[in-house]
Amino acid sequence: KPPDYAARIVRHLASLEPGARVTAGEIARKRLIPPALIRRIVSRLSSAGILKTARGSGGGIALARPARKVSLREVVEAMEGEVALNGCVVKPGDCPLSDLCPVQRAWCRASRRLASALGRIRFSDLAASMTPKASAGKPPAGRGRRGEEESMS
Repeated sequence: KPPDYAARIVRHLASLEPGARVTAGEIARKRLIPPALIRRIVSRLSSAGILKTARGSGGGIALARPARKVSLREVVEAMEGEVALNGCVVKPGDCPLSDLCPVQRAWCRASRRLASALGRIRFSDLAASMTPKASAGKPPAGRGRRGEEESMS
């Protein structure tokens, strides 16, 4: 769930005016994220350079750069590490059969394709596809014309 929650946070911020800051509590309420998890997720996204935080009056959470420059791949990697469908993709030497294994090669090809596809999905596009019902924090009534992208957040 953390990558899903992270995508919800970034999508929420991408739907706001550029530079807008909001509290973790507001995002948690509007995006149905357990309050106990949001600070840890925000911290990881901040460490990855996706979000920035500020304390005090006028503080809060904001995107560190424009939504068009933030990909879904970056968010997934901030939460989970390298996009990989199996452990042997990240550490092929851990398996003594990796040099001969056609399955390992298939995992690698599929992981590269998935990473590439996630890299093309920009939060500016995801925010633009939000409906008023979805932006109010309610789940969408059905799939939009974007199919999988709509169901990811």
